[in-house]
Amino acid sequence: MKSKATLKQIAKELHVSVSTVSKALNDSPEISEQTKAKVKEYAKLKNYKPNVIGLNLKNRKTKTIGVIIPNILNSFFAKVFTGIEKVAEEKGYNVITCISNESLEKEINTLEMLSNGTIDGFILSVSEEAQKLNEFSHFNDIINEGTPIVMFDRISEEVNCDKVIVDDFESSVNATEHLINSGCKKIALFSSIDNLSVGKLRAQGYLKALEKNGIPINDVNIILTDSEEDFDKKAQLLFDKHKIDGIFAVDEHASVSAIKLGLKNGYKIPEELSVIGFADGVWSRRLSPSLSTVSQHGPEIGEAAAKLLIEELESKDEEYKHKTTVIKTELRQRESTRKV
Repeated sequence: MKSKATLKQIAKELHVSVSTVSKALNDSPEISEQTKAKVKEYAKLKNYKPNVIGLNLKNRKTKTIGVIIPNILNSFFAKVFTGIEKVAEEKGYNVITCISNESLEKEINTLEMLSNGTIDGFILSVSEEAQKLNEFSHFNDIINEGTPIVMFDRISEEVNCDKVIVDDFESSVNATEHLINSGCKKIALFSSIDNLSVGKLRAQGYLKALEKNGIPINDVNIILTDSEEDFDKKAQLLFDKHKIDGIFAVDEHASVSAIKLGLKNGYKIPEELSVIGFADGVWSRRLSPSLSTVSQHGPEIGEAAAKLLIEELESKDEEYKHKTTVIKTELRQRESTRKV
């Protein structure tokens, strides 16, 4: 492997001081353009890379944001990341991305690893295990050490930081009422994320919509699980034993399953069974029939989160007040629902 040069080695070879090399590489006006060009050309030739840790200790800024997402396979998180990266690039920040894989231990280790001077602040969505165990002290520890955090989607009210969310409750009320207004009377609730804060809020929105519209709550039509395997068994059992005319599914797995099980069990969609899912990945448009969804506007969430973090990082206000930004959702009607 090609060896990397140091400032001292470059200075020795070019017969200049280490200070001159450093200033030339950083475009200091104290150094002539001719010297800058000579130093930069030689540094490139010798594969010189600045010592990031050393710069961090000196400048206390890395211009780097750490992003921790729970699940790389979820298209929503991918969309959020595109928004984060867009704003970071515009503002001159780099992004390091890590995946917690829904693990509390991995989430803690990643926070500790990156908060040693590698990054200036974090943007993250809380892991499934942390929410299940109601364990959030590791976030407060990092904040107390001076590293700011912005949470998005899955958040904790126990952590004093900036947050970016969608109105999961109100969005679910509106989605369920859309099914009601299209003529549905026996609406099932499908969830395989009942252990997550967003899953609970969406379920509450469904219940509120039924209550508002005078529709009795039938527990046999409500599937609340925290595993896809358990969900699949209960969903098939519901189709085997009961007749429904609408489904509000609060997560990606439940949404896709609703369409597939409906067709498998002989329902005409949307004539006999209308389905609305939550989230808006590519799969929702590619299903046949295509799936009506509540779109969370992932890129906008990412942009808002990055702006909040950079605002705090660049703020000179010692009494910085944290904010919660709510991104509006949109109901996108496709082939799985009747027109209202």
